[in-house]
Amino acid sequence: MGYGIALEVFGDYALFCRPEMKVERVSYDVITPSAARGIIESIYWKPAIKWHIDKIHVLSPIEFTNIRRNEVGSKILASVVFNAIQGKADALYINTNADRQQRASLVLKNVHYVIEAHFELTDKIGETDTAEKHYNIALRRMRNGQCYQQPYFGCKEFFANFRLIENDIPKSVHIGNRDLGYMLYDMDFEEGENIFPVFFRAVMKDGVIDLKDCEVFK
Repeated sequence: MGYGIALEVFGDYALFCRPEMKVERVSYDVITPSAARGIIESIYWKPAIKWHIDKIHVLSPIEFTNIRRNEVGSKILASVVFNAIQGKADALYINTNADRQQRASLVLKNVHYVIEAHFELTDKIGETDTAEKHYNIALRRMRNGQCYQQPYFGCKEFFANFRLIENDIPKSVHIGNRDLGYMLYDMDFEEGENIFPVFFRAVMKDGVIDLKDCEVFK
């Protein structure tokens, strides 16, 4: 049996990048299931449990704005680290002044969601692990606003505020059905080093995207 929660999340900006946009950053219309799971896991996660997203409630209007951000154009390679370990003079840093790139981003603003999710126990449970134990810890952390790292909406500079919903879920401003097209569902890690993106057809009905038993595509 899964133990479910409803978590309200909101913030000023969000960026859930479309993978087909190679250079400029363009956000999906709403939060992706993998981003929603990442928010919950930043609050409470253990190897003994696995979170599953059931529904996403889109409470606020879908609004976009354009911003420009500074990014670095490279990363420190594993080969550079290995050379440094061997005593070679490779620099283990990135010069942000020399490697800075300015890119445009189409981001969401004034985002407000409710994430319905549940967790199930994995094969990594210990002798003292029970579903009730993890459920009570997760509830306590959400009530107290505790997290292992600051939750964010796609990019770390876009902080996500959160609070536990223990009564009725607020009503959405969206009425009727809206087809949002194919969206990223999650990343498939089952084949070891071969990691594949998994997509699904997102349909929002009265502001709710139902992810239970949805069909996914690789």
